[in-house]
Parts: sequence; C-alpha cells; structure tokens
Amino acid sequence: MSDHGEFMQAAIDEAKKGLAAGGIPIGSVLVLDGKVIGRGHNQRVQKGSAIRHAEMDCLENTGRLPAKDYQRAILYSTLSPCDMCSGAALLYGIGHIVVGENRTFQGPESYVTSRGVKVEVLDNAECIALMEEFIREKPELWNEDIGV
Repeated sequence: MSDHGEFMQAAIDEAKKGLAAGGIPIGSVLVLDGKVIGRGHNQRVQKGSAIRHAEMDCLENTGRLPAKDYQRAILYSTLSPCDMCSGAALLYGIGHIVVGENRTFQGPESYVTSRGVKVEVLDNAECIALMEEFIREKPELWNEDIGV
C-alpha cells in the first residue's frame, strides 16, 4: 500500500460495515492534519435515503467545519465519487481526493481535476474485489444506487 494505506483501510472498514448491514460496500473518511475526523459508508438502503452515499455520510458525520479546514482536508473514498459527492467536495473546497478504485465506476474525475482538486486513484485490489462481488451479486441494487 501507498502512504495513504492507513486512511484507505479506514474507508475499506467503513465499506465492510455497510455491506454487513445489508448496504452497498462503499466507505469514506475525511482526514485533517493526519487524523480521521469523519467517517461514513453508503447508507441508502439502511436509511431509505436518496442521498446517503459514503462521502455524503462521511461529511454529515464530520459535522460543520470552517472553510479553511475543508480546504486542508483529504477525502478518501473506496470508489470514485459520483456527481453528487464530487459536487459536495467542490462546494466545500476539499482540495484532495484519494480514490480506492475507479474500474467498476468512474465519477467526474476530470471535471473535479479541472476545478483544481488533486485526485489520486490507488487502484486498490480490495476495493475492486468488494465492488465486483457486490455488483455481480446485487446488480439491481447497484443500478439503483448509480441512477440507472
């Protein structure tokens, strides 16, 4: 693993929590000054929510922060953030997003990058395996989550 390993592992742990609770295995953590300050996982199924993707859940669980803190934070996600989650990162000025994988789904990474955000894709084998297995076993739930 890269120097992002500890924080991506925290996001993977969140993804596994979501899967164990009957949800979609996507997890996210927000890191500020080398510490996890927020964590979340996709809870659309568990909460009957239209918007509770992992990144949105993470931001909600983090609570309000001053703009300067968001600008210094790093958002980790096991999967490439969708339009909604990317938009939230842009809105709050999060300048760095670390993505576990973007093979099974790729959000608007080029647009986010064009807006000045550093996007790193780790191509993490565990993240890929989690999503591939889930998509194979529950394609209808996955399609609902991505709006297909």
